[in-house]
Order: sequence, then C-alpha cells, then structure tokens
Amino acid sequence: MTNFQRAVRVSAVGALIGVSLGACTDFLTVKNPNIINASAIDPLKDAPTLAASAQQNFAVALGWYAMYQSWFVGETLVAETFPTRNEFGRREVLNTNGSHSGDLWTTISVALSSAAAVLDLELPDPTTNINYARAATFKGYSFLTMAESFCVGVSRGGAALSTAQMLDSAVTSFQQAISVGTANATAGAVQLANIAKVGLARTQLQAGRNAQAIAAAQSVPAGFTFTMTYLDDPAQRTRLGNRLWQFTLDRGSITVAPAFRIDGDPRIRFKTPAQHILAPQDPSSGPFFIQDKYPAFNTGMRLASKLEADYIEAEATSTAAQLALIAARRAANNQPVYSGSTAPAAVLTELMEQKGRDFYLEAKRMGDFRRNPAAVLNVPVPGSTYFKPGFSQVGNQTCWPLPLDETDNNPNIPNG
Repeated sequence: MTNFQRAVRVSAVGALIGVSLGACTDFLTVKNPNIINASAIDPLKDAPTLAASAQQNFAVALGWYAMYQSWFVGETLVAETFPTRNEFGRREVLNTNGSHSGDLWTTISVALSSAAAVLDLELPDPTTNINYARAATFKGYSFLTMAESFCVGVSRGGAALSTAQMLDSAVTSFQQAISVGTANATAGAVQLANIAKVGLARTQLQAGRNAQAIAAAQSVPAGFTFTMTYLDDPAQRTRLGNRLWQFTLDRGSITVAPAFRIDGDPRIRFKTPAQHILAPQDPSSGPFFIQDKYPAFNTGMRLASKLEADYIEAEATSTAAQLALIAARRAANNQPVYSGSTAPAAVLTELMEQKGRDFYLEAKRMGDFRRNPAAVLNVPVPGSTYFKPGFSQVGNQTCWPLPLDETDNNPNIPNG
C-alpha cells in the first residue's frame, strides 16, 4: 500500500474535500488544512460531506479519463508537446509516465478509496442510508472506469485485480446502491439507484453477461439522465471545473480528430479554426478544431442515461434490435437512413458509430473498443505513422499498465 493510499484510509477526509491553502506570511507554521485527524471525524454528522466528497472525487477523475481516453481511441488528437500525453495518442503508455500516474491512476484511486471509506463507516439504517447509496454508486463507477481503462487494477493497496475481478467488484457496488437507494425511496436516493442501474448494465455488458445487462438496462426509467456538475471557480478549476474545456481554453491540448469533424450531426459540436481565436499548444499538431460540447468550465458531463441503457440493451439483444436503434438515432440527428450491410458485424459497427457520436467525449468509447475492437473505427492503427513528426509509430495497447508508482510501493503486488 502506498503512503498516499494509507493517508486516504487513515483520514476519512484527507484529500477528499480539496481545501486550498490561503495566503499567509508565516507559511512554515501553518498546519496543512488537507490533513484532518481521523479522531475528529463524527461519522454520523460528517457522512453526507464524506459521501459528497467521494462523488466529487469521481467527477474529478471522470474529466481526466474523458480526455486521455479520447486521445487513446481517436476521438481527439494530442495538440500538445508533452511526450507523456502523446504516449496516449500513440497507444504506447509506459508505466513510468508521470501524467498517467498523477492524472489518471491517482484520481481514480482517490475516488475509489474515498467511496470505500464511507461504506466502512457504521451508519444508522444501513439498508436505507442515502450516504451508503451515494458511496456505493461512485465506488461502482470507479471500479468500472478502472476496469475499462487499466489492464490490471488495485483497490486500496491490495493485490492486483484482473479485469473480471474489477467488473465483479463494480457489480457488487452497483447492486448495493440500487438496493439502498430504492429502499430509501426519496427522490435523491432513487436517482442514485437509477445511476447505478445504468452502471450495472454497462458493467454486465463489459463482462459479457448479456442477459443481466439487458435486465439492468430495461430497469432504467424512460427519459432518465444524470449529469455530473462542474463549477467555474477560478481558484479551484482543476478540481471543480470541466476538464475538457480547461484543456481546450487554457492549454490547447485537444483537437477534434478528422473522423469526428462531422457537419450536420448535432451530436458532434466543434469549431473550425476560422470560428475561434484559440491556438494549439503544439503548432505541429495541425489546424486547431476545438470541441464545442463543453464550452465553459461549468458545463456538465453526462454520466448515465436511458439512452446509454438503450444502446446496451440493443447490443446485448440482437441485430434486429441494433438496426431499430440505429434508425431511431439517425432520424433524431438529421442523418440519412442506414443503407449498409445487414450482416451482424456491419450492423454492430454502425451501432458503435452512432454510439460514438451520441457519447462523444464522455469516457465510454474505450470500453466499447475493448469489448468490440473490430467494430469501433478510427482508433489509431498499430504500426501506422503518428499524425505529427518527432514521435514513434503507433503502438498496439488496448489498455493501460499500472504505473510504476503503484507497483514499486505496493507490497501486495509481486516484484513490486
């Protein structure tokens, strides 16, 4: 277990709230406001804050994952010079990659550990306590995100987890969230249960359990959508703001990939170089086509919806069900009627194309790619020349390695 992970466990708040140090003339004598003695925590009083902090920790991670996954699976191009980030665009991420460790592994580990810490508390009415429902929901999404992204996972400094084990852990958390949220029956708790139902359907599909995926997807109510909230707080933009806009406006890191510069489809919103005054951090990345799906720091990011459940159900059901959803999504988005092959492989490819447009930059495409590698198009091709000079060819990774920071400090991983 790393020192960082120990800190998360020993202090139920630790890095959860993300308080920033204010101005002070004698900074050497100031106590670190991010370190809170565990003995000062009142589980009953502080549980809502701790559960909300776990949710926010996942919101932080989600933004990073949406960006890095977009480079890895070809939704965007890396418009900056950082070698660590170009490794994602080339599908050749090293375990020594500092961006990989700090932006991705650390954030999802914090989200997972902070949610688990809430579930460790002995709270009243455990079968209906909304704090358990919230923590279980975002523990589930943390495990699911880890499973879709990393080749191997770790929970709270434990032993290495396979993809199947991470997915099974997500299922357990989502089932708890659904049970507790439904039993609580308040609007907020039922919302959490519905978020977890979508997560459960997605997890079961990723695990190859189609019947269970269909059942979970069908349980999501019509019209349901949940969007993660972000804020425009100049002092806390890295924690509270929308990551995709931050790295569009402040850093110039994300340029929409050519395959997604689609005119006439309202799902792919972008601006051409003639429509804005921003510039890429790396001029060699070419014309700067900026995403316009998240045009502000306070733009939310959809996490769960009935639409996603419909895609899950269609994929898990039949080619006929996929064709029906394809027709509906094309009609709803000003696209012509599908006229391609009705062979199963071709239809699945078209379903993934429509899904890729519907959920552009929402951190879902990497899971689709790992599940259906031949059906998800426009992913950087192994062995091909990288789109800008000065870098090696595209690699063949389909998932990310554990960072060296984890394997070197975790005694539960052999040879770590």
